[in-house]
Amino acid sequence: MEIIMFIAYAVVGTLLALALAASATLTLQGNDQVVANMRKVEVPDSWLPRLAALKAAGAVGLVVGLWVAPLGVAAAIGVTLYFVGAVISHLRVKDFDLAPAAMLALIAVAALALRVAA
Repeated sequence: MEIIMFIAYAVVGTLLALALAASATLTLQGNDQVVANMRKVEVPDSWLPRLAALKAAGAVGLVVGLWVAPLGVAAAIGVTLYFVGAVISHLRVKDFDLAPAAMLALIAVAALALRVAA
């Protein structure tokens, strides 16, 4: 059963890492849609590089977590907290277009549960 959980983590964690890497890249490039979404929830432009770095670190941690289980768990916890914060940021400004952040938070929780189970 552990091998099935590990394979599931490998799939979910890798796909989440790819999404995080793409988001970090777009954030660093100042993509119009990403910047507009961040401004909508009142994130200062000066935070964008830091948030991109957090997403990139999460992506690396999830992938390295394939070999170093505690790092995978820590990365999944961090990514979950990041996206819970994103959901809270949307709710704080009464922006209910929070499906992407909520979905990524749920995927991060799944990655965490799978890594712990493996």
